[in-house]
Parts: sequence; C-alpha cells; structure tokens
Amino acid sequence: MKDKNYSSLKDKSEKIGASLFGVADITHLKKDFHLSGVLMEDLPYGISIGVRLSDRILEEIEDRPTKLYYHHYRQVNMLLDHIALRLTVHIQKESYDAVPIPASQLIDWEKQIGHLSHKKIGQFAGLGWIGRNNLLVNPQYGARMRLVTVLTDMPLPTDKPCEDDCGDCRECIAVCPVNAIKERQEDFDHIKCYELLREFKKKGYVGQYICGICVKACKP
Repeated sequence: MKDKNYSSLKDKSEKIGASLFGVADITHLKKDFHLSGVLMEDLPYGISIGVRLSDRILEEIEDRPTKLYYHHYRQVNMLLDHIALRLTVHIQKESYDAVPIPASQLIDWEKQIGHLSHKKIGQFAGLGWIGRNNLLVNPQYGARMRLVTVLTDMPLPTDKPCEDDCGDCRECIAVCPVNAIKERQEDFDHIKCYELLREFKKKGYVGQYICGICVKACKP
C-alpha cells in the first residue's frame, strides 16, 4: 500500500512538472513549524517537491536579479503551488488528509522564515543537503530549483535523509556581494542577505525580495 501510494503521487507530480519528489518523516521537525496545531496534528509525512529553474535565465544574472528571473521565479512558485494543490486533491479523494504549504509565503521577511522550512523537509526527503548558501543543494541540479511541501497522513514510505555536503566547493562564498555566506552553513548572515534583497527591491530591479546570485553559482 505505502509503495503504491508513493509511486502514484510521484507519477502525478512528475506529469504536471515536478523535477524532484521525496517523502520525509516530519514528526521530529514539527517543533520548528509556524503552523497551528490543527494543521499539523496526525500528519506524520512531508512530501517534498522540487522544480528545476531555467539555467539560461540564471546565467543572465550578474550582480543583481533580472526582470526575467523575477518573472520566472514567480511562475515556478505558481507551478509548485499548483502541483501541491493537485496532490492534495488526489490525497483527499483517497480519504486521507493533506495540507499544501505555499512555496513562497514568508511570515518574517527579515529572518526569512516561512510556515516551515521547505529545504529542511527536502533534506530529510533525500532531495539534497543544506549548503553554505543556506539553500537546499541537489546533486543533479545544485541550488537551481524551488521547493514546495504537502503534509499528509497518507501511508507512505520515507526516503533516506541526504547526508552529503558541499565538500570543497565555495563558489557561492566568492560571489555573494555582501559576504553573507560563510564557511559554515550555520554562520550564514540572514540580516546581510535581507538587506541586500531590500536594496535590490528599493532600486527597482525587481518587485520582490529575491537575488539569484548564489543560486546561479551553485550548479553541479
């Protein structure tokens, strides 16, 4: 039953645009979620879905986000939310519960905190590791992807958490304009990163707090 459910959900997500799919046991992660109890109760699984970004669009980025990247970023988030919604509808038809968590809805911009950490769930779902750039890094796509999460009680096998790391790669450190990226991931400077994003928006480069410089640098 579990394997059949997993295969069905993975197949459905890939058919509508997903590049990556994995399932994590989230029971030990819920303490860090910013969700009401009713949204988390008796939902032990987190489905992590990733969509690859366009390499060509990222390659255009130099020292600031571009208008095209801004549009692409928003469209990929919309696709992720669509995939999460479609899976939720399917899961509920199978008489289970599911909660789609928005791909890009922050509750604290300065600290870059959302309802939960998509990248942390992605890590425990086997999609990658948390890199020096504070992003999920996938062995195949690097950080060139976006993520969404669906919480559910549908019986599913869980993937093995990814235990890899960036090794000797320090490309993101070299390109960060404000030196927010450090040798150790846990030393990432959220404030410096946020201030740069705010500056980009203030100057009118894009209409949202995004950058893309370290995303471009992080590729396999």
